[in-house]
Amino acid sequence: MPKRFVVPASDFSELPRFPGDLELAEALTTAAQQLHDTATPHSTMQTAVRLAVRLLPGAEHAGISVLERGSGRRAAAWTDEVVRTAEGSGGGGDPEPYWDHLWHAPVVRMADSEADDGGASLAGLGLRSALALRLRADKRRLTLLTVYARKPGVFDDAATRVGRLFTAHVSLALDSVTVREQLTEAMRTRDLIGQATGILMERLNIDAAEAFDSLVRASQRENVKLRDLARRIVDANNAT
Repeated sequence: MPKRFVVPASDFSELPRFPGDLELAEALTTAAQQLHDTATPHSTMQTAVRLAVRLLPGAEHAGISVLERGSGRRAAAWTDEVVRTAEGSGGGGDPEPYWDHLWHAPVVRMADSEADDGGASLAGLGLRSALALRLRADKRRLTLLTVYARKPGVFDDAATRVGRLFTAHVSLALDSVTVREQLTEAMRTRDLIGQATGILMERLNIDAAEAFDSLVRASQRENVKLRDLARRIVDANNAT
């Protein structure tokens, strides 16, 4: 059986700037370990932007944002307030026209925001170079990882290569933690519905199937999600 190669846990900042492929592989393995140790999609994205600054050559700032057709762009994770402002925090500001290319290409590079079309707002924040990479994509929504630098012409082909390898790990980690979160929520919901069904069985002197059918009908009648109605029943029962 081949030996499993595991990079010892260490402070990511102590890793070398990988002049060769072995160092890059070690850095990416360590990054993947840290990403998969996160517990929620939000913490995965926060870890990803922190690692992006340490991993991608020339990166000084990083952010993850969601771009929706017709709904602008909103920041989901950021390393600092400069990025939060650049990516339209909270309010979903209009995306820069430059990033529209990401609907058709996995990577967009901005060499100099003072010279390139669509870079005026970045230039105003002192961000001259940008490299945006797709994490997730469907017909109406893109999730992007973008790194920034205060000097022009920072992100070359090597940085793009590292960025694409890194975002593959981020995408896998996000998918994994999202599935875990959904399964956990499903287990909680099942337990909650089971408790509500038991309460109805006792109160109405009916069997489990009848109690569940009653719960479903009430959910449809009141236009309330089944789990929310079940929570109301359980909370009301606990309060008496």
